[in-house]
Amino acid sequence: MGLIDLAHRWLGGLIGLLLAVLAVSGTVLAYKDVWVMLPHAGDAQAQDTATLVAAAETIMAAPDRPRSIVFASKTFGLNQLSYPQEGAGAYATQQGELVVRWSAKWERPEVWLFDLHHHLFTGDTGEIVAGIAGLCGLGFVITGAILWWRMRSAYEFRLWPRKFERFAILRHHRDLGIVMAPILALSLVTGTIMIFRPVADLILGPGASAAVTQALKPPPPRKAELAAHPDWRGMIETARRLHPDAEVRILSLPRGKTGLISLRLRQQQEWLPNGRTTLYFAADTGALVRAGDALAMPAKVRAYNALYPLHSGKVGGLPYRIVMTLSGLTLTLLGSLTVWTFWFRRKPRRRRRDPVPAT
Repeated sequence: MGLIDLAHRWLGGLIGLLLAVLAVSGTVLAYKDVWVMLPHAGDAQAQDTATLVAAAETIMAAPDRPRSIVFASKTFGLNQLSYPQEGAGAYATQQGELVVRWSAKWERPEVWLFDLHHHLFTGDTGEIVAGIAGLCGLGFVITGAILWWRMRSAYEFRLWPRKFERFAILRHHRDLGIVMAPILALSLVTGTIMIFRPVADLILGPGASAAVTQALKPPPPRKAELAAHPDWRGMIETARRLHPDAEVRILSLPRGKTGLISLRLRQQQEWLPNGRTTLYFAADTGALVRAGDALAMPAKVRAYNALYPLHSGKVGGLPYRIVMTLSGLTLTLLGSLTVWTFWFRRKPRRRRRDPVPAT
């Protein structure tokens, strides 16, 4: 038990602040559609074929056309564009007119917050560090529950420490942590699996990682150059014919030399905000190469696709989003106070003794 306590305290002191940063950035991003206030951001979503085709044709006809379009959603009325330059992007109306454009992620708070939460501003390395922090956080939940059990008779639930002193903070940390342990574990497990896909084998069952990799693998590259004027209408109409009730979510140009244009759809039964139903078209002719159906994927892959909406509060409406907000705020509070008590707490002053009177 002493080793568990030692590991819990030292690891918490070392990475508690990192977990707090990940938690608070994720919590703020969960409400991005509310605080990003731009003209037409509150427009109702338009998913009719004519509007989608007009937007694609207008946006992609620009001399410096973007590499992808994320079409407006039910909660955010602007199309988001991504350009080949790192961090560059733009918002456009659903008719294809530019509203705002940026050349670096630092120009838009939601963009750099996303990069902070997912990559810690350091690309793939930061993503791995965040995943390791998530694994450690899961270890904190488990070891914290073990350590709480021996002190369960002294349990007292409080949202804030009784006093801003070490003992009161530690007691608050222990008792609040055990109450929030289930949703903290959910946040940490879902986030970690998305970074370290092999962890899915432990949670979703043996072979889950391989099944996900195979299901999400695009078709083999084709020797096809991107046409000067791709048949956007034909692609979107094909998607409508195959999945009449699905939302058209993301249109992406070929990456590298794949020779494929992809169109992601979200069927009504899918939890993932942008869906995982993906159609691939030849970049030169616009002919359909492969049509994937997210609802026909193996059960383990469908479970994997549900991780992101569970992690980000994108399913279950406002009640579930509030639950995940509480998870983020709790992790922020516990992580930051842990670091403070471990590294910056003041040592108690020794009481001065009165001098012994002379006899």
